[in-house]
Amino acid sequence: MSREQLAVQQARKVFMTGRSKPLDYRIKQLRNLSRFVTEKEKDIIDALKKDLHKSENATQLFEILGLVGEINLAISKLAEWAAPRPVNKNLLTISDEVFIHPEPLGVVLIIGAWNYPIAITLLPLVGAIAAGNAAVVKPSEVSSHTAKVMELLTHYLDPEMYPVVTGGVPETQELLKQRFDHIFYTGNSTVGKLVMEAAARHLTPVTLELGGKSPCYIDKNCDIKIACRRITWGKFVNCGQTCIAPDYILCEPSIQNTVINEIQKCIKEFYTKDPKSFADYGRIINQRHFKRIIALIEDNTVAIGGDSDESECYIAPTVLKDVKSQSKVMQEEIFGPILPIVPVNDLKEAIQFINEREKPLALYVFSSSNKVIKQIISETSSGALVANDCLVHFTISDLPFGGVGNSGTGCYHGKYTFDQLSHLRSCLIKKLNMEMVNQMRYPPHSAKKLHWARILLLKQINVARWRRMAQVVMLAALATFVVKRFMR
Repeated sequence: MSREQLAVQQARKVFMTGRSKPLDYRIKQLRNLSRFVTEKEKDIIDALKKDLHKSENATQLFEILGLVGEINLAISKLAEWAAPRPVNKNLLTISDEVFIHPEPLGVVLIIGAWNYPIAITLLPLVGAIAAGNAAVVKPSEVSSHTAKVMELLTHYLDPEMYPVVTGGVPETQELLKQRFDHIFYTGNSTVGKLVMEAAARHLTPVTLELGGKSPCYIDKNCDIKIACRRITWGKFVNCGQTCIAPDYILCEPSIQNTVINEIQKCIKEFYTKDPKSFADYGRIINQRHFKRIIALIEDNTVAIGGDSDESECYIAPTVLKDVKSQSKVMQEEIFGPILPIVPVNDLKEAIQFINEREKPLALYVFSSSNKVIKQIISETSSGALVANDCLVHFTISDLPFGGVGNSGTGCYHGKYTFDQLSHLRSCLIKKLNMEMVNQMRYPPHSAKKLHWARILLLKQINVARWRRMAQVVMLAALATFVVKRFMR
């Protein structure tokens, strides 16, 4: 039996004992996860420095803060999330208990990504633990130093319920042969299709957090200086290796040079004249990706940057101008510090350009006009839409984060992760009395029974409003009793 098969079987065996169902157990595991992040903070920082050249502050800002916030939110809200959820009823079921009962799915496989290897791997784990599941954690082998730190999770979490399986493609393939109750994968669409194909063999539901080319439209009637400042930050953070980074800019030819000039100023402000020696500018994860990204620059006009150093996997912040739609850089997700500018004549052409391609994970629009923003919301589709900023929607736990179509399926963050990794079980509990009410559904059927069925089944009752009405009736009855009893 392989190591991977053994880990899955052990997790399922322990899950079946009901160990993870009590909320106290889940909260203890969440607190232990928080303790892992706190106590191994230095190891995490050192590993990310080696893997991606991330500075300590960048690791705190983009990896740790959000994760700790999600853990704290899950701990504080778990009782509320896990409680039965009343729903509206019809007249036929007015005296019944009708509710949604969240229950654990079982054993979840979490396949992490390398670009934000701590946050992206452990954020789904927060929801898996909160929902009462067992989970097999598979960190990305590409960020190898961080994967090594991730192995220490078993010293903090229940090792039987939350095993960590490290390794490369063979280990992942072996895991995908096993039966899971849910698979949560973050990465590219090519591997996402393989994950979905493997899951289909067991009819296993999946959450696929993929990516794609996230467009960024700049309206000529906006504050271009501020727009470029926010786009520069969103594009070049983590050396462009962010799934929701602006992938390319759409703007009218009349403002293209202004956009380039403003971005150039921001690059100098953020990363100095020499980004290569600046602590807060990252590196490409490995030479394979370095060569892939460099090849995307070919046959394009470089407006900013373009220099590189293969020995350090360094690529300068780079902007390409007058990029054609058929250019190689427009055929795949860049996932690096290259920002193409594609000129379009107007908003209509920009919308058409976006809609002719796969639905992106994020769509950005910069405009001072609410009409323009609303038009893009109305006439396009994407996992998320952000107006006048980049990336920041990821920080909001009350917003579902996920793609649509080629950019992913399913969503997570906060309560959405809990619900994504739970079975929302429909429950109805009826008493064995009031049988006369049920006569209308029993044969023989008649017009009179159909008449009553329409009344009882089509009239929806708002539970909260019904309770308020019941309270009013009870108070009125009490008042009547008091008046009759004491006012004789």
